[in-house]
Amino acid sequence: MLTLVAFVVALGLLIAVHEYGHYRVAVACGVKVLRFSVGFGRPLLRWQRPGSPTEFVLCALPLGGYVRMLDEREGPVDAAERHLAFNTQPLRSRAAIVAAGPAANLLLAVLLYAMLNWSGVEEPKPVLGSPVPGSLADQAGLKGGEWVAGVSVPDRDPLVVLSFEGLRWQLTQAALSGDDLELSLSDSEGSSSVRRVLLPLSQLDVREADAELFRRIGIVAPWSAPEVGKIVPGGAAEAAGLEPGDLVERVEGQRVRDGQHLRMLIRSGVGPAGEPVVQRWEVLRAGRLIDVEVSPQPVKQDGDWSGRVGAYIGSPPAMTTVRLGPVDGFVQGVVRTWEVSWLTLKMLGRMLIGEASLSNLSGPLTIADYAGKSASIGLSSYLLFLALISVSLGVLNLLPLPVLDGGHLMYYLWEAVTGRSVSDVWMERLQRGGVVVLLALMSVALFNDVARLTG
Repeated sequence: MLTLVAFVVALGLLIAVHEYGHYRVAVACGVKVLRFSVGFGRPLLRWQRPGSPTEFVLCALPLGGYVRMLDEREGPVDAAERHLAFNTQPLRSRAAIVAAGPAANLLLAVLLYAMLNWSGVEEPKPVLGSPVPGSLADQAGLKGGEWVAGVSVPDRDPLVVLSFEGLRWQLTQAALSGDDLELSLSDSEGSSSVRRVLLPLSQLDVREADAELFRRIGIVAPWSAPEVGKIVPGGAAEAAGLEPGDLVERVEGQRVRDGQHLRMLIRSGVGPAGEPVVQRWEVLRAGRLIDVEVSPQPVKQDGDWSGRVGAYIGSPPAMTTVRLGPVDGFVQGVVRTWEVSWLTLKMLGRMLIGEASLSNLSGPLTIADYAGKSASIGLSSYLLFLALISVSLGVLNLLPLPVLDGGHLMYYLWEAVTGRSVSDVWMERLQRGGVVVLLALMSVALFNDVARLTG
C-alpha cells in the first residue's frame, strides 16, 4: 500500500507541476485556458473558480495530464476571442508556453535539492571501506579506513567531499564521463596530513551505472566495524553460536579490517563446486576472545557460488549531518539539478550510439518500486527521489520527439529559421513517427522493469 500511495503522490505532484508551468505562462501571455487536467479518463473531481474560464479536473488515470487552450486548430473560435487563441500568439509566446512545463519540473528539482540542503541530511561519513580485490581502488593501494577530504578531475578545481554519498556521486559522474578522479585522503577527519591517489576511471568501459560499476571501481560501502548484527533464525551464524555484537578479529588467522572485508571473506567461504567450507573465526565478545567455527551456506548467484551466514554483517557506519546555508544550499540545488540533467542527457546519447546499455531505461514499475522504498526510509529519501524523477521528467520532455514538448520547440525553431510553420502533412508524419519511437522506448523500459523485479 505504501508503494502505491508513494507512487501516486509522486506522479500526481510532478504532473501537476509540469502542467502548471504550461498553464501559468499561458495565462501570463494572454491565452485563454479551457481546462487544466491532471490524469486521463473519467473525471473524479472538477471545479471552476467564479469568473475564470478554466475548468480544473482530476481524473482517474494519473499517468499524464494536459492544459487545453483556445486554439483555432482544434475548433471554431469566436472572432471576439481570436486574440486569446494559442495559435495566434507570437512565436516567442508559444515557445515560452511549451518550454514552461519542463522548466517547472527543473525548478521543482532545484527547490527540493535546496530544501534538503537547508534542512540537513544524515549521510555516512566519507570513510572508505576495504576495496574489492583486483579493483581500481585495490590496485591504487587503498586499504580501507581512509578519510576522503576531497576529489578532483584533471584540469578542474578540486571539490570538497562532505559524505560518502557525495563521493559516490562524484565517482558516478567521472566514470560515465570517462575522466580519471584524484582522491585527497587523510587518516582522520580534519587531519593536515593529506595524500593523493589517482583512480584511472577512464580505463573502465562503462555501459551502466549500477552496482557492478562500483565493484569494478572497488569503492562499495563506507567503513564499518566487522561486527555481527541481527541474526536470521536457521542460518549459519545461529548454528555457529554467533551473537549480535560479536566483533570479528580474525578469519582463518587473517586480520579482518572492517565489515566490507568480513563480507568478502564470507562470500569466499565455499568450495569451487559449492561445497561448504568451515572457517575459524576469532571473535571478541564481552571483552574476551573466543574461537568459533562458521560454515557459510553456499548460494549460487549469477552462475557463481558464494557464502552466506544469515546475519547482518558490519556495524552502522558513522554518520554526519550535511547542512548548507540559504545561499550555498540554493546554489548547490542548482548545481545538482544541472549535473543530473547533463548526466541524463549523456546517458541517453550513449544509449543512442550503442555505448551504453538500454537496460538503464526505467519504466513505471521501477519508479513505483523506488517510490515505495524511498518513502519507507524517510522523508529526506523520498524528497531526493522526487527531485531525481522531476529532473528526468523535465529533461525527457525537452527531447526533440514530435509528441513531446521538445518536438514542438523544434517546430518553432524551424518556423524561426524559415519564417513559415511546419505543414500539416509533415506535422502528421512527424507525430506518427514520434509516437512509434515513444512506444518503442516505453516497451523497452517496461521490459527492463519486469526483468529487474523478477530477476
